[in-house]
Amino acid sequence: MYRCQGDIPELTGERIRLRRMEPSDGRAMYACWADAQTARFLEIPAINGAEAAAVLIASLNKLAEEDEALRWGIELRQTGTLIGSCGYNLWQLQGAYRGEIGCELASAYWGQGYMQEALSLCIDYGFSQMELNRIEAYCDRDNGRAAAFFHKMGFVLEGTLREYRYSDRGAVDAVVLSILRREWNALPPQTKA
Repeated sequence: MYRCQGDIPELTGERIRLRRMEPSDGRAMYACWADAQTARFLEIPAINGAEAAAVLIASLNKLAEEDEALRWGIELRQTGTLIGSCGYNLWQLQGAYRGEIGCELASAYWGQGYMQEALSLCIDYGFSQMELNRIEAYCDRDNGRAAAFFHKMGFVLEGTLREYRYSDRGAVDAVVLSILRREWNALPPQTKA
Protein backbone atom coordinates (compact mmCIF):
# COMPACT_ATOMS: atom_id res chain seq x y z
CA MET A 1 0.00 0.00 0.00
CA TYR A 2 1.31 3.45 -0.97
CA ARG A 3 3.02 5.52 1.72
CA CYS A 4 4.44 8.95 1.02
CA GLN A 5 6.23 9.58 4.34
CA GLY A 6 7.49 12.93 3.07
CA ASP A 7 9.04 11.54 -0.10
CA ILE A 8 7.87 13.90 -2.84
CA PRO A 9 9.38 12.44 -6.01
CA GLU A 10 10.42 14.61 -8.92
CA LEU A 11 8.27 14.07 -12.02
CA THR A 12 9.49 15.46 -15.34
CA GLY A 13 7.48 16.42 -18.39
CA GLU A 14 8.43 18.02 -21.68
CA ARG A 15 8.29 21.63 -20.43
CA ILE A 16 7.72 21.36 -16.69
CA ARG A 17 9.06 19.54 -13.68
CA LEU A 18 7.02 18.67 -10.60
CA ARG A 19 9.24 18.91 -7.54
CA ARG A 20 9.19 19.26 -3.79
CA MET A 21 8.68 22.85 -2.75
CA GLU A 22 11.07 24.28 -0.18
CA PRO A 23 10.61 27.26 2.15
CA SER A 24 13.09 29.10 -0.09
CA ASP A 25 10.34 29.00 -2.76
CA GLY A 26 8.23 31.31 -0.61
CA ARG A 27 8.70 34.35 -2.84
CA ALA A 28 7.72 32.48 -6.03
CA MET A 29 4.70 30.82 -4.45
CA TYR A 30 3.61 34.06 -2.81
CA ALA A 31 3.50 35.56 -6.33
CA CYS A 32 1.20 32.70 -7.37
CA TRP A 33 -0.99 32.49 -4.25
CA ALA A 34 -1.40 36.28 -4.03
CA ASP A 35 -2.21 36.66 -7.76
CA ALA A 36 -5.71 38.18 -7.67
CA GLN A 37 -7.06 35.97 -10.46
CA THR A 38 -5.56 32.80 -8.99
CA ALA A 39 -6.43 33.57 -5.36
CA ARG A 40 -10.11 34.12 -6.14
CA PHE A 41 -10.90 30.42 -5.90
CA LEU A 42 -8.12 29.19 -3.59
CA GLU A 43 -9.21 27.33 -0.49
CA ILE A 44 -6.41 28.77 1.66
CA PRO A 45 -6.25 31.84 3.93
CA ALA A 46 -4.88 35.02 2.38
CA ILE A 47 -1.08 34.90 2.15
CA ASN A 48 0.62 38.05 3.45
CA GLY A 49 4.10 37.85 2.01
CA ALA A 50 6.90 35.47 1.10
CA GLU A 51 7.49 34.44 4.72
CA ALA A 52 3.86 33.36 5.14
CA ALA A 53 4.12 31.43 1.87
CA ALA A 54 7.28 29.70 3.18
CA VAL A 55 5.34 28.67 6.32
CA LEU A 56 2.53 27.25 4.16
CA ILE A 57 5.08 25.32 2.06
CA ALA A 58 6.59 23.83 5.24
CA SER A 59 3.05 22.86 6.37
CA LEU A 60 2.35 21.15 3.04
CA ASN A 61 5.60 19.20 3.32
CA LYS A 62 4.69 18.20 6.89
CA LEU A 63 1.34 16.86 5.60
CA ALA A 64 3.32 14.73 3.13
CA GLU A 65 5.41 13.34 5.99
CA GLU A 66 2.17 12.37 7.75
CA ASP A 67 0.66 10.80 4.58
CA GLU A 68 -2.11 13.39 4.62
CA ALA A 69 -1.35 15.23 1.35
CA LEU A 70 1.17 15.31 -1.49
CA ARG A 71 1.95 18.67 -3.14
CA TRP A 72 4.40 19.45 -5.93
CA GLY A 73 5.68 22.79 -7.15
CA ILE A 74 5.29 23.29 -10.91
CA GLU A 75 8.60 24.49 -12.30
CA LEU A 76 9.42 25.52 -15.87
CA ARG A 77 12.32 23.31 -16.96
CA GLN A 78 13.87 25.93 -19.23
CA THR A 79 14.09 28.72 -16.63
CA GLY A 80 13.62 27.06 -13.23
CA THR A 81 10.69 29.42 -12.53
CA LEU A 82 8.09 28.10 -10.10
CA ILE A 83 4.65 28.97 -11.51
CA GLY A 84 2.16 27.05 -9.34
CA SER A 85 1.49 23.82 -7.53
CA CYS A 86 -0.59 20.67 -7.81
CA GLY A 87 -1.11 17.44 -5.98
CA TYR A 88 -3.32 15.33 -3.79
CA ASN A 89 -5.21 17.16 -1.05
CA LEU A 90 -5.98 13.75 0.42
CA TRP A 91 -6.19 10.12 -0.55
CA GLN A 92 -7.82 7.01 0.87
CA LEU A 93 -6.59 3.62 -0.20
CA GLN A 94 -8.06 0.85 1.90
CA GLY A 95 -11.68 0.35 0.90
CA ALA A 96 -11.75 3.29 -1.54
CA TYR A 97 -8.58 3.72 -3.63
CA ARG A 98 -9.44 7.33 -4.36
CA GLY A 99 -7.72 10.69 -4.14
CA GLU A 100 -8.70 14.34 -4.35
CA ILE A 101 -6.59 16.46 -6.68
CA GLY A 102 -6.02 20.20 -6.48
CA CYS A 103 -4.00 22.75 -8.40
CA GLU A 104 -3.31 26.42 -9.00
CA LEU A 105 -1.26 28.37 -11.52
CA ALA A 106 -0.19 32.01 -11.63
CA SER A 107 -2.49 33.71 -14.14
CA ALA A 108 0.39 34.85 -16.37
CA TYR A 109 0.82 31.16 -17.32
CA TRP A 110 -2.84 30.30 -17.97
CA GLY A 111 -3.84 28.94 -21.36
CA GLN A 112 -0.37 27.69 -22.32
CA GLY A 113 -0.82 23.99 -21.50
CA TYR A 114 1.38 23.96 -18.40
CA MET A 115 -1.34 22.76 -16.04
CA GLN A 116 -2.45 20.06 -18.46
CA GLU A 117 1.12 18.74 -18.54
CA ALA A 118 1.47 19.01 -14.75
CA LEU A 119 -1.81 17.28 -13.95
CA SER A 120 -1.09 14.54 -16.48
CA LEU A 121 2.08 13.72 -14.51
CA CYS A 122 0.19 13.96 -11.23
CA ILE A 123 -2.69 11.77 -12.44
CA ASP A 124 -0.32 9.19 -13.94
CA TYR A 125 1.49 9.04 -10.60
CA GLY A 126 -1.80 8.60 -8.74
CA PHE A 127 -2.93 5.71 -10.87
CA SER A 128 0.43 3.97 -11.38
CA GLN A 129 2.31 4.54 -8.11
CA MET A 130 -0.40 5.27 -5.53
CA GLU A 131 -2.63 2.61 -7.13
CA LEU A 132 -5.69 4.85 -7.02
CA ASN A 133 -8.79 3.78 -8.92
CA ARG A 134 -10.59 7.14 -8.80
CA ILE A 135 -9.38 10.74 -8.76
CA GLU A 136 -11.77 13.52 -7.79
CA ALA A 137 -11.68 17.27 -8.32
CA TYR A 138 -13.85 19.80 -6.49
CA CYS A 139 -14.32 23.21 -8.11
CA ASP A 140 -16.11 26.29 -6.87
CA ARG A 141 -19.35 26.42 -8.87
CA ASP A 142 -18.42 29.91 -10.09
CA ASN A 143 -15.05 28.68 -11.41
CA GLY A 144 -16.25 27.54 -14.83
CA ARG A 145 -12.70 27.74 -16.19
CA ALA A 146 -11.51 25.02 -13.80
CA ALA A 147 -14.52 22.77 -14.42
CA ALA A 148 -14.01 23.10 -18.19
CA PHE A 149 -10.31 22.31 -17.77
CA PHE A 150 -10.99 19.12 -15.81
CA HIS A 151 -13.63 18.10 -18.35
CA LYS A 152 -11.04 18.57 -21.12
CA MET A 153 -8.70 16.30 -19.12
CA GLY A 154 -11.32 13.52 -19.24
CA PHE A 155 -13.03 14.09 -15.89
CA VAL A 156 -16.78 13.47 -15.72
CA LEU A 157 -19.16 15.87 -13.99
CA GLU A 158 -20.90 14.07 -11.13
CA GLY A 159 -22.91 16.86 -9.55
CA THR A 160 -22.96 19.81 -7.20
CA LEU A 161 -22.46 19.80 -3.45
CA ARG A 162 -24.55 22.68 -2.14
CA GLU A 163 -22.82 25.15 0.19
CA TYR A 164 -19.99 22.65 0.52
CA ARG A 165 -17.21 25.06 1.51
CA TYR A 166 -16.83 28.43 3.12
CA SER A 167 -14.80 31.18 1.52
CA ASP A 168 -14.50 34.92 1.89
CA ARG A 169 -17.72 34.99 -0.18
CA GLY A 170 -19.56 32.85 2.36
CA ALA A 171 -20.89 29.34 1.76
CA VAL A 172 -20.16 28.22 -1.81
CA ASP A 173 -21.25 25.25 -3.87
CA ALA A 174 -18.66 22.79 -5.17
CA VAL A 175 -18.89 21.01 -8.50
CA VAL A 176 -17.61 17.42 -8.28
CA LEU A 177 -15.77 15.81 -11.20
CA SER A 178 -13.92 12.50 -11.33
CA ILE A 179 -11.94 10.20 -13.54
CA LEU A 180 -11.42 6.48 -13.13
CA ARG A 181 -8.18 4.64 -13.90
CA ARG A 182 -9.78 2.71 -16.78
CA GLU A 183 -11.08 5.98 -18.28
CA TRP A 184 -7.66 7.64 -18.00
CA ASN A 185 -5.94 4.66 -19.59
CA ALA A 186 -8.40 4.76 -22.51
CA LEU A 187 -7.79 8.46 -23.30
CA PRO A 188 -5.76 9.32 -26.40
CA PRO A 189 -2.22 10.58 -25.65
CA GLN A 190 -2.96 14.11 -26.93
CA THR A 191 -5.59 14.54 -24.19
CA LYS A 192 -2.96 13.81 -21.54
CA ALA A 193 -0.20 15.99 -22.97
